Amino acid sequence: MDRESLIKKWLGDTLTEEEAKTFRTLDDAPLYKEIVEEARRFHGTSQVRVPTFEELEKNLYTSRKVPRNWIRIVSGIAAAFIISIGLYTLIDKFGTTTYRTDFAQIKGIMLPDDSSVRLNTLSQISYNGNRWDEERKLTLNGEAYFDVARGRRFDVSTLNGTVSVLGTEFNVLSRDSIFVVSCFEGLVGVNYGNKTVQLPAGSKLTLSAGGDATTSKIYVSEPYWLKGLSVFKNAPIVDVISELEMQYRIKVDYQSEKKLHFTGAFEHTHLENALRSITQPLNLIYVITDKNVVTIRDARNQ
Repeated sequence: MDRESLIKKWLGDTLTEEEAKTFRTLDDAPLYKEIVEEARRFHGTSQVRVPTFEELEKNLYTSRKVPRNWIRIVSGIAAAFIISIGLYTLIDKFGTTTYRTDFAQIKGIMLPDDSSVRLNTLSQISYNGNRWDEERKLTLNGEAYFDVARGRRFDVSTLNGTVSVLGTEFNVLSRDSIFVVSCFEGLVGVNYGNKTVQLPAGSKLTLSAGGDATTSKIYVSEPYWLKGLSVFKNAPIVDVISELEMQYRIKVDYQSEKKLHFTGAFEHTHLENALRSITQPLNLIYVITDKNVVTIRDARNQ
């Protein structure tokens, strides 16, 4: 079993005895064990900081790149598939093309200049194909990863701000009051309010609901969601539940303390593994009452 699969199963606490032996041979296995021990210190009405999260983020995936040509081929196939079945794609009489994703969907899209976009769950992009040669500009609501072909300026406009590049790889999350821009290659210009920030490769900018911006380093070669993971650092449990509902198209009846915070991750391909990853460190339990309904409550109130 490859390293990525082992880590996913570790996150879901589903390693077999043989897999656990293999996992323990990883160079950074002691670090992961430390994270587990920290997680076990969580209680229903308190939270514990996990100071080694940055190290976990550094080591969760090696910095391996998928060749750009391969990304574009795959994205082109996905885009052709979307158009061929006519789902979530609209072209109006003015030449505006709109792509949308539903719950638990990720779509690859090829733009007219050979730039590629991977659109995350419950997200939308729109652009004017008739004017693309004159103005490379699109609007985004949700989250998308961009691999931009070199050329004239490329703008991503959102309700929270505008991201401008010439040719690079970056991720933009703009959903409600959340605005996060991550630069993986090249240089990104971020405009919000009356401010402009230049964001180099290996860094991200997070804009809070109050308008305060912070920058931090990133240690991976592409966003976690492209690898089928949602990763959190000291995140409010309500935000984690919201992400879970979006990724699995479920409704969660959360009956415990809403002030809890969560540090960790869950995968996007196995609901019960995801639920275990969230509930066990926080001393919570879950019950799947219907295929689309999950109840989560304090383990002490069984």
